Amino acid sequence: MQDLTTGKEGKLIFQFAAPMLLGNIFQQLFSVVDSIVVGNFVGKEALAAVGASFPVIFMMVSLIIGIVMGTTVVISQYFGAKDFAKVKRAIDTMYIYSAVAGLIATAAGLILAEPLLRLLGLPEDIMPQATQYLRIFFSGTIIFFGYNGTSAALRGLGDSKTPLYFLIIATVANIIFDLLFVAVFKWGVAGAAYATLLANGLAFGLAIYWLNKTHKLIRIAIKGLQFDREIFRQSIRIGLPTGIQQTFVAIGNLALMGIVSTFGTNVIAGFTVASRLDSLAMVPAMSFSHALSTFVGQNIGANKTERIRTGLISTVKMAGIVTIVTTVLIVLWGNIIMGMFTRDSDVIRIGDQYLTIVSIFYFLFTLMFIYNGIMRGAGDTLVPMFFSLISLWIIRIPLAYFLSGKIGPQGIWWAIPTGWLVGLTLSFLYYKTGRWKTRAVVKYNENL
Repeated sequence: MQDLTTGKEGKLIFQFAAPMLLGNIFQQLFSVVDSIVVGNFVGKEALAAVGASFPVIFMMVSLIIGIVMGTTVVISQYFGAKDFAKVKRAIDTMYIYSAVAGLIATAAGLILAEPLLRLLGLPEDIMPQATQYLRIFFSGTIIFFGYNGTSAALRGLGDSKTPLYFLIIATVANIIFDLLFVAVFKWGVAGAAYATLLANGLAFGLAIYWLNKTHKLIRIAIKGLQFDREIFRQSIRIGLPTGIQQTFVAIGNLALMGIVSTFGTNVIAGFTVASRLDSLAMVPAMSFSHALSTFVGQNIGANKTERIRTGLISTVKMAGIVTIVTTVLIVLWGNIIMGMFTRDSDVIRIGDQYLTIVSIFYFLFTLMFIYNGIMRGAGDTLVPMFFSLISLWIIRIPLAYFLSGKIGPQGIWWAIPTGWLVGLTLSFLYYKTGRWKTRAVVKYNENL
């Protein structure tokens, strides 16, 4: 656990963000490794099938992930206020509703997997594999929620190192299982799905064992968990807008995939690979944003709001440097990196075209995420939700549909950074109003 309410702001945020940055890189390696192994040992149809499945997965789990993020804010603010009894109840509450939500998501995913994929208008040569991958993944949703909920709770307590250790274990296990199931046993996309499921299960099991033995506040056991309605209400108030935002973003990704799928398997496969690299490139923005959220949450809980602006400036500098370096690497060597996933020249060309257009605007995404991170940490998630919906549904999706009809797939690629620009502008203007400061869950109490 780490107290972010005292000490040099930039140093604290960097120390907290660095393990999270490494952790998020390992998290993205899950999907990257799946795509590399499937693309090289099965084929471009299987690669496209796995890629087409991810928007559906994101849509099905995004609402719950958003609520869990809301609980992280509650945990960080109670921790900043030194109210450890409520920290413990917030963690218990999160585990209870994550378990229930996991069971519901599993049932819904198994039933809706094929209908949702058919809504995308996927080519018939990838439909069976995409459906198979989805159904296997959703059979382990409760494990996914439990593992990610544990990591979120630890980060709310200022601990970004412990989740990294378990994530490294999960990633290494996923690589081993991928190679074993896909390359050796020849199970195809099913092998990639089983690898992800077993790797998450192994990491979650080890986390349960270690935390129950060593941690002061987190105990993962069915017996003794306490559900707190007020904390749940606070988590819903903060997390539901984020969850709704994530859900509409996921639906937007589905709509985008629907536009992409009209151009055939090669474009789907190229978009799949480029999106994996996109996700890796966006890790610095997301990591520093989440670190800033926890920093803001703890300092608002401790009634030290004067530290937030300094933390923001430091975060922009640090995340900006990493983002610029990442952009240069992708622009220079995107074509070579694409070749790691597939040997198909058309797929490589399409993915490299996407990366060349989108990567030069990564800094816009970074700034947008950082400003939204301040609002999330303060507990103000409703307004950023509307900004996200505007940039996605009023700008990106209509523009992608219009431009793709005029200039082909490149129109889709240009629509993505245009949406970021609109989102950044709205978030910056709202930040300057200062209204987000009034949304705190708790205030510092010196008697605690």
